[in-house]
Parts: sequence; structure tokens; C-alpha cells
Amino acid sequence: MRSVLRRVLPAAVVGLLLTGCSTEVVRGLASPGAGEPVDVSADEFPITGASDEPIDRFARNALADIETFWTAAYPEFFGEEYTPLQGGYFSVDSEAIDEGAYPEDGIGCEGSPTSPDSVAGNAFYDPVCDVIAYDRALLEELAGDYGRFLVPVVMAHEFGHAMQGRFGFAERGIQDETQADCLAGAWTGWVAAGEAEHVSIRTPELDDVVRGFLLLRDDVGSDPDDTQAHGSYFDRVSAFYEGFDGGVGPCRDAFGTDRLFTAASFATDLDYLSQGNAPFDDLVEIVDVSLPDFWGEVFPAAFGSDFEPPTVEGYQGTAPDCDGLEDRDLGYCPEDNTVYIDETDLATPAYDEIGDFALATAISLPYSLAVRDQAGLSTDDGAATRSAVCLTGWYQAQWFNNAFTDVLPDAAISPGDIDESVQFLLTYGVDDRVFPNLDASGFELVGAFRTGFLQGGDACELER
Repeated sequence: MRSVLRRVLPAAVVGLLLTGCSTEVVRGLASPGAGEPVDVSADEFPITGASDEPIDRFARNALADIETFWTAAYPEFFGEEYTPLQGGYFSVDSEAIDEGAYPEDGIGCEGSPTSPDSVAGNAFYDPVCDVIAYDRALLEELAGDYGRFLVPVVMAHEFGHAMQGRFGFAERGIQDETQADCLAGAWTGWVAAGEAEHVSIRTPELDDVVRGFLLLRDDVGSDPDDTQAHGSYFDRVSAFYEGFDGGVGPCRDAFGTDRLFTAASFATDLDYLSQGNAPFDDLVEIVDVSLPDFWGEVFPAAFGSDFEPPTVEGYQGTAPDCDGLEDRDLGYCPEDNTVYIDETDLATPAYDEIGDFALATAISLPYSLAVRDQAGLSTDDGAATRSAVCLTGWYQAQWFNNAFTDVLPDAAISPGDIDESVQFLLTYGVDDRVFPNLDASGFELVGAFRTGFLQGGDACELER
């Protein structure tokens, strides 16, 4: 395959922040219950140390709905009656702690006394005292940076730990933390279905929620076997999606010792210094080899004909003369069997802001449309978009499984690479210049990528 894509350094910084898009894409409507959400009073749901500020009211509303959810779900999925938290709930303002608002033993109980100032910058469940405590200054920050619904998800995650305190912890940090993410996703799906009384969620808010998980992941290259490990970005978002899509059942059943985690430590100090990123041109050459190698093998088996690898070409600012690529930064042109990518506005900023596998993802998406085109499938509708994202997940799973070492002996996936794919989809995938007229949210794109990564091409809508 001939590739003429090369790194372009623009005169000014051109790109997107990791936590946003160049344009606001709004999809979906509110999903409240039978009526508008109503507040729970402090008398109905007491939280020690809580204020009258909106953030505490929002946390209280979320916790009340979470308790309602588990009152029904725990007996259904674990065969025992739900027992409320014996120690209750605590709110702390780390920026102005009122010591008089808490008992003498602070937050917790006699067996595990905790001072209010130790809650700063945190939210946690204490299994000794069966309590949930949170720093409302932290919740304010999360809501401001990642949207209001990340606050209920944080509460639902901690409540997931409380449920683990009842049915049993795995005693391995990464399993417990991602299972709690899954349980939070199951509750969020219940809210999105309109079952909650006190909180609601709009579809676009899920994009903000999963962006927020970037802040909550472990540092890239951290030891996944550490007792405090929480998982990679992909591990955490994947677990949350699994609960959202499948409910409590898979959260209960799919978090054993054989669960796949992408979190990994860096093999060398050099890898740590580079954060596992290959030089731009090297990455392009690696993709040039691995994509046709992969599709050249699986395409004949799937469709009974040879695969003709498309050319990959870069351009600078002005899209090529091809129907459907006007005002685009990325796309596939069936007329000349070429994948086009804007080096100035997409390839370089995605690589710089996110990492090398963001660029690998960008190239693989329209490449997957070329696969669909040669298979006689659509390339310009919602099914094609979801399929291309799914197929990109399948291709990157081959990297994770070291399937290219025979043709690329010196190239290996690095910690954080799969995270970069998720970041690309949430940052650029929802931009009309990448996928015009998209009928899916960023959260749904991540779900499609996850499906391909974990289940393979059979799950990627390739039926003729």
C-alpha cells in the first residue's frame, strides 16, 4: 500500500481539547420518570454535614434513586434482601470544613474513625462502618468539568462498593473497581430508561460522563496488580458500558479472575519516557503494514474474494475532489479507493494531543469503510459508521494479542494505546468533519469499538 501521509506542523496550534469537541453535537432528549424529577428533602434522606447548596441536593437525589434501584435489584440478582447502609452518608466541604457538623469520631464509626479533612478530594465507601462519604468541593469540580451527571455516577460507583460489601469483594483492586463501574452503569441505564424519580439524564451527557473517566483512570503504565488499581481508561469505560447495556447481570457474572484488562506496566524506562508513543512517521508506516496484512487475511475468508488495500493519502486543509468529502477532515473515496486524512486539522493534532493510537484509529476508520465497500456493503449511513468503529476495535484487538509480530517484530502495543482510541472517538468521532450526519453519540461509538475489540468482526454488522 502506498502512503503519502506525513506529519505536518502547523504554524499555530490546531486541535481540540481532550475534554471537548470543536462543535457541540446534541442528540437525544431528557429521560425523566413519569414526571419532572423532584428533590428529596433532608428529612427524608439525611446526609450528615450536607449543606443547602445545589451540589448536595443533587447528590442526595442521586443517592435516593440509587437506593431505590438496589432495593429491587439486590434481591433479584443476589437472592437476599437489600440492607440500607448502616453508617449512613457524609458530606464534607474540603474548602471550609465545619468540624461541628460531625460526630466526635468524625466520619465513620468507632471501629474506623475518619477525620473530615481526610475526605478532601475524594469520595469513598468504608466497609468497616458501612458509610459513603464525599467531598462536595470535588463533586462541584467534576460537575463543572465533565457535566452534572458525573456526580451521580460517582455516587453510584461508591454504592457499588457498598453492594460488594454485601455480596463479597474480589480482593483485587482492578476487579473491584471496574465491577463498581459496571454497577454504576447498570443504574445509569435504569435512569436513562426513565425509571428514576429524582434524577434524569440526557443522552449527550453520557459523552461527558465517559470523558470524566479519563480523570478517574490509573496513570498510564501503572501496575494493574496493585491493590489500589482502578484500571485503564478503556477498562473503566468498558465496564460502565457493560452495565449500562446489560444491567446488573453481567456485572455480577463477568468480573472473575479471567476478565480481560488492558491496563499494563511499561516494560522499559524508555517506554515510560515516551509514554509508549512511536514517532509520527513510524506509526504511519506501522499502520501501512498492519492494516493490509490483517484485512488481506480475513477478507477472503469472510467474503470469498481478495482484498485490494486502499491508498492512504494526507492533505493540508483542503479536502480532495471526491463526492461526499467536502468540508471533511477524514473519509474514504470509493472512486479512487483512497483513504484521505487532513494532516493539519486532524492527523497532527490528534497525535499531539492524544497519542499515536489516536492516529492509528483515525486511519483505520475510513479504511474499514473501504472494507465494507469492497464487500458490497454501505459506506455512508449509520450502520456503516457503527460497523467501521466496531471493525477498528477488532483490528486493534489484534495489536493487543500480538498478531502482527511476524510482519512487525519491533512493533508492540503499549500501555494506554487502547485508551487513546477511546479518546479519539469521544474527541473527534462526534465531529461532523469526521462522521457527517452521525446518528450515534460518542458513548455509542465507544460501545461499538468495545464490541469489536472484545467480540470480533462477527459482531460488526457485516451481513450483506
